[in-house]
Formats: sequence, C-alpha cells, structure tokens
Amino acid sequence: MLTVTKSAIENLKEYMAQNNITSAIRVVMQSSCSGTHLGLELDEKKDSDKVFEEDGLTFVVDNGIFGTAGAIEVDYVKSSGCGCGSGGSASGGFSVSSEKKLVGGSCSSGSCSSGSCGC
Repeated sequence: MLTVTKSAIENLKEYMAQNNITSAIRVVMQSSCSGTHLGLELDEKKDSDKVFEEDGLTFVVDNGIFGTAGAIEVDYVKSSGCGCGSGGSASGGFSVSSEKKLVGGSCSSGSCSSGSCGC
C-alpha cells in the first residue's frame, strides 16, 4: 500500500509543472553507508511495478519493495532551519517512510569510516 499526503502531492505537482515533467514518480530503495532508506526518482512503468494514481500523479513501486518495506508513505516536510545541509533556510523536502524498519548499510569501510558519511 502506498499513501501520499496532500502536502506531498501539492509540492510534487508544483515541481513537475515548473520543470515540464510528465513521467511517473518511482519509489526506490536505496542503500548507502548511512543505511537503507526509501527515496523518489522519475522513471517509467515496468512490468514488475504496482501503479498508484494519486490526484493526477502516477507513482510506481516495484512489487518486491513491499515485502521488505511494508506500507509506504510519501510526505513533504518543512525544515526547521537546523540540521545537516539546511543552510539555515526554512525549506523542506520529501520524506518516504516505511511501515517496517529497513536494515542495511554500513560505515565500517571506505570513506564513511572517516566520518564523511551522514551529517
């Protein structure tokens, strides 16, 4: 199951209109040294995808992700102006969360062990 909040839909529509984008929005699972998380990409539908239509936007999710993540929610959150990379602005960004805890990623090797990964 995929849930997309009203705030996420409004901000995605605005972004896509400003940039003349008509493609589908893909929910992807990404692994990095700071762990495994969900994100958004622009992509086309594939045969292995589940398709969701939300207020004129098309979202695609590979069926295999639901087994690992469970229910997924896409939201748009406003930044408080503090934290990593915010530059003190009151902007925001998309948050993609899952019902199940995602595991993976490691900071035990490479540049991540030097502290360059994460905030």
